[in-house]
Amino acid sequence: MPSTTLERYDADAVVIGAGVVGLAIAAALARQGREVVILEKNDAFGAETSSRNSEVIHAGIYYEPGSLKGRFCIEGRDRLYAWCAERGVQAHRCGKLVVATDEGELPGLEKVAAKAAGNDMTDLEAIDGAAARAMEPNLNAIAALWSPTTGIIDSHGLMASLLGEAEDHGAALALNAPIEGGETLTDGRITLHVGGGAPCILTTPVVVNAAGMWARDVALSIAGVPNQAVPSRVLTKGNYYALTGKAPFSTLIYPVPTPGSLGVHLTLDLGGAARFGPDVETLDHNDPARLDYSVDLARADSFYAAIRRYWSALPDDSLRADYAGVRPKIDVDYAADFRIDGPEIHGVPGLINLFGIESPGLTGCLAIGDHVAGMAQRGGAAA
Repeated sequence: MPSTTLERYDADAVVIGAGVVGLAIAAALARQGREVVILEKNDAFGAETSSRNSEVIHAGIYYEPGSLKGRFCIEGRDRLYAWCAERGVQAHRCGKLVVATDEGELPGLEKVAAKAAGNDMTDLEAIDGAAARAMEPNLNAIAALWSPTTGIIDSHGLMASLLGEAEDHGAALALNAPIEGGETLTDGRITLHVGGGAPCILTTPVVVNAAGMWARDVALSIAGVPNQAVPSRVLTKGNYYALTGKAPFSTLIYPVPTPGSLGVHLTLDLGGAARFGPDVETLDHNDPARLDYSVDLARADSFYAAIRRYWSALPDDSLRADYAGVRPKIDVDYAADFRIDGPEIHGVPGLINLFGIESPGLTGCLAIGDHVAGMAQRGGAAA
């Protein structure tokens, strides 16, 4: 009869989740000289949130001063541009205009500027409508904020480069390797039960839960993590629609934010094609296994009026369904901050849980990676 005994392995650190943030953390841990194993439940890296976003390098405009989002975005954006230049990852600093289209939106624009100033943004410039239209003749605006630091990036190329960096320092990626549970040993290490095609038992002193939408499930599967230490999960779908025809702008165009949303904005891909979105579709369930990424073209009906506020020449029937992504939020408020929890929160030595890592997670990935690696050096304690 075949043996049912599972193979047992040791590692210096385990990162659960091979999205852009998990890969950045793995690279940072590997640079410390640790033997790192990256566990990914899917058959490829970056198969969920990291591959279904707007691929924008954010400048740090919208986040609460002092928040982790603001801190990591500001620190991460410049490092990200440098990383891309050094490693041949496509990135383009195209800039962004946040626009007010009538007098009623001016106070909202001023709030955005104040929040950006609170995050020590030094290059955000307030301009009038004439200056905005000089930059983008097709734009309808009476005032705007110009962000020259905003850009776009090849997210898959970025993730491939992060994985390459981690592997160059000895890390290993295991695909089709879901976590089925874990417990703490008497010596303080954590044992993880790994399922999939090659089930095994993996023991390590450091576990980083960067599982995105699945982070809550992973945390609760580890014995000793109390339910009250794990935040709720709110899955929010964002639908994108592509413009048929030539893009009318060369920069990104964002409206003044509305409660719960940054509004229907125009982004560009690296080929210059325009797309609009995302909208905010709060799902009626919080189960990642039930996600439907299809895009209903009927939802685009509401986009036309929103877009025509800043681009009145949008042709009828010019939007087509493109793709959708889902944010792993911990609150319906779009401004809800990241959570990076060490043992002082949940009581399990060596475990670091990341919750609510949505935008600007891609922009801040390198900063998040170093922050978490620093926590690992301190035994999981936050800075």
